[in-house]
Amino acid sequence: MNLKLILKDGHEIVGESFGFSPKKGDSVDGEVVFNTGMVGYPETFTDPSYRGQILVLTYPMIGNYGVAGECDESGVSKRFESTKIHLRGLIISEECEAHSHWEAKKSLAAFLKRHKIPAIKGVDTRALTQKLREHGVMLGKIAHESVHFNKNTHFEDPNATNLVAQVSVKKKSVLKPKGKVKATVALIDCGIKHNIIRNFLERGVRVIRLPWNYDLSTVKEKYDGVFVSNGPGDPETVDKTAESVKWAMKENKVIFGICLGSQVMGLAAGAKTYKLKYGHRSANQPCTDIINDKGQRCYITSQNHGYAVNEKTLPKGWKVWFRNANDGTVEGIKHTSKPWSSVQFHPEASPGPEDAAYLFDKFIDQMI
Repeated sequence: MNLKLILKDGHEIVGESFGFSPKKGDSVDGEVVFNTGMVGYPETFTDPSYRGQILVLTYPMIGNYGVAGECDESGVSKRFESTKIHLRGLIISEECEAHSHWEAKKSLAAFLKRHKIPAIKGVDTRALTQKLREHGVMLGKIAHESVHFNKNTHFEDPNATNLVAQVSVKKKSVLKPKGKVKATVALIDCGIKHNIIRNFLERGVRVIRLPWNYDLSTVKEKYDGVFVSNGPGDPETVDKTAESVKWAMKENKVIFGICLGSQVMGLAAGAKTYKLKYGHRSANQPCTDIINDKGQRCYITSQNHGYAVNEKTLPKGWKVWFRNANDGTVEGIKHTSKPWSSVQFHPEASPGPEDAAYLFDKFIDQMI
């Protein structure tokens, strides 16, 4: 069976279906984005930050090491970034059907079918990526090959909705480390990658996990700091989280944010955010710490975001902490006197480099 990727500009690409096959009259809409990572597709697919997106992978062969089992249905997954796949569709060049890895339990195709994710192979993904780089990310849909673009074709924009509300937890929970508790963090879950939670637990931090719209001022448990997680979509839709961060600032709490959490930090401080042309989605983004006491230092980072903080709108008392070495965009902000900071990249790095994992230790040191 063949499927077709239809872009909002009318461009159509036909390829072979190898994931879930929608019925002839059905289609799947999303924002078409690309990722340049070489490995880590199980972690990428289960990252809630990809909610609402049709993902194009530039690496030529995908699926060679299969998938290690299935997502855990509850709690914190040991191998994946959440309990299910969040992207709406997948586009690749070549599928490796004969996967080989000692931990593999199923093929990539079986994993996609299990979660009802349509996927297309046999596509020149690098040419498609070049188109997206020139035009910018655009809306698209995956449909049966008999479907054709016309002036009445509708494309759903996932960023017009509150995607965070779809992926955040629904109720408060408390997670405890195995050993001695060094500190307790109030963690606002905007669609958190499970490896962030694992990083806290491994470092002896007790986690009070809160929904995105939970009123932080009503938390009765004692905690030492506030963390705002990654998540999908437009940060301006996450108004309740920004209100909680504003309250935490008034209370002089120690605050740290990652990815969407950095954008929310900026909004809570009074800055503005904007949509990037095609975003940063890869495991090799160079970011420079420009206010390091020992001089500037560049880190290789894992990223997945389509928005950024506008540094020109940062209020007095705030500085740019990290800057993307490729395009100069803001990758981290920090207050000059308060214990408030955030980074746009993923120091937990799953998948990706571990250069910036020390940021968890810095945050914990501030809390204790």
